[in-house]
Amino acid sequence: MNNTILLVVDVQTALIEEHPYNEQNVIDNIKRLITVARYNEKEVIYVRHDDGKGEELEYGTDGWQIYYEIKPNNNEKVFEKQYNSAFLKTGLKEYLDSKKIDTIILTGLQTEYCIDTTCKAAFEHGYKLIIPEETNTTFDNEYLDGQKLYNFYNYKIWNNRFAKVLSLDETIKVLMCK
Repeated sequence: MNNTILLVVDVQTALIEEHPYNEQNVIDNIKRLITVARYNEKEVIYVRHDDGKGEELEYGTDGWQIYYEIKPNNNEKVFEKQYNSAFLKTGLKEYLDSKKIDTIILTGLQTEYCIDTTCKAAFEHGYKLIIPEETNTTFDNEYLDGQKLYNFYNYKIWNNRFAKVLSLDETIKVLMCK
């Protein structure tokens, strides 16, 4: 499993400050995965969304910054995006291919937007995907609350179709493989 990376998508200050579903568990679990990945020399790659001028996630603003509890080290890659997909016009696929990456451990925000789109794009590009439990989240909307959205996407849409949804402990074992 040397060809595995941890991908952290859109865990940005403005979004976390709006308190998504299961917020603290998600942050704590992502932090744990980052620590294990770094210790086991697995690359941690970040993706950050820019919504444009005047928006909550405007490039360069405090809200646009990667949340301080999981911020990247100086040597870790950050890809900037303007679409729901972490792959569209970011150079991420080319970078992963240059490193011969075949497995992505996907975490971040928001479950039904950027995580869903990134999951399906990665699947279409031929990557194996692991989505650790309680490492993606979203907000209540007028149709479903954040917990129902999380459960629906993780267990009805993604698991055994586009990805393997694994426990945190199972994912850590994957990160520890050399």
